[in-house]
Amino acid sequence: MRKSLYFILLSGMVAWVSCEVNSGTTMQAVRDPESGQVILSDKAKPVLQYNYQTVAERDAMDTLPANKYIVTATDTFMANPSIYAVPRSNYIHPVYGLEGEMLTRDWSRDHPHHRGIYWAWPEVEFGSKRGDLHALQIVFARPTGAIELTDGKEYSQVEAENLWMWGDTTPIVREVALIRAYRATSRGRIIDLVFRFVALKDSVTIARRETSLYGGLSIRMQTPQEQEISTFTDTSDVATRRAWSDLSGLFARAETKSGMTVLQYRNNPDYPDAWIQYPELSWCQPAFPATGTRYKLAPGEPLVLRYRLFIHSGAKPDQKVVSKLWDEFNSGSAQLPQFTLKP
Repeated sequence: MRKSLYFILLSGMVAWVSCEVNSGTTMQAVRDPESGQVILSDKAKPVLQYNYQTVAERDAMDTLPANKYIVTATDTFMANPSIYAVPRSNYIHPVYGLEGEMLTRDWSRDHPHHRGIYWAWPEVEFGSKRGDLHALQIVFARPTGAIELTDGKEYSQVEAENLWMWGDTTPIVREVALIRAYRATSRGRIIDLVFRFVALKDSVTIARRETSLYGGLSIRMQTPQEQEISTFTDTSDVATRRAWSDLSGLFARAETKSGMTVLQYRNNPDYPDAWIQYPELSWCQPAFPATGTRYKLAPGEPLVLRYRLFIHSGAKPDQKVVSKLWDEFNSGSAQLPQFTLKP
């Protein structure tokens, strides 16, 4: 074992922390002894932080000016955002670009419940009642303490268990999140996300807002200069339907453009997901489940969702490049992350 210094975000400020890691590994997963959060790094440079423990507003206030956004008569999230400034956990932030630039955003003043990269649904129904895991109302994901970290030459990863707590008292869903970051190559960096959800109670369903808007893998990015959002989904008559999105631009503290591509996995239920984007919020997500539906989470029947992120330098990657990345991800011979924590 040896000591290493890690450059991370703590209390809204950049800080160095010292952690013990295995010598000889390129990719490392360490848990900050003070905050309990997990840092995945590449040669001692941070790749991302998984916030397993609760983060309060005073710990990570986003001091950047709020983006311009649209206020409507029915959108209470924008008309009165303060009630959504709720302590949260079980999300990824920051995610760093290849030059160390911060790509994701937390505690935005326009939508304080937006929290980097997170997986949540605005309509979680338990029996006849409805909660909002997305906006942190009534139902919350809470850590159980079951967590495993892996170091290696090619990747590091964290696998962690959370319970969805109805009213913060009754567990209704057991969730396991697996986050794996690969070492950077000349192409960029791959990050795999895998989620497993198993209901602990009967009559639990999840849905997008009004069953047609946002919900699922949610991604709030920093707002770059010269922002470009693009999406691609093959038409239904194509034998192999590929689907991906990209958000690129010039992020703060970076000298060149960079961005993040999101690749969908063809074996996810309801594939391909619809792309939902809000350019004024630097937001683009693969929305799950299908429009007009509510997905039932049943005891003993796990829902597993996979996605792959591609962190790249430069502007939006060429379509041939992303097609190859999608094919590699969706190949039957791909070595994809597998769960080790029991259901």
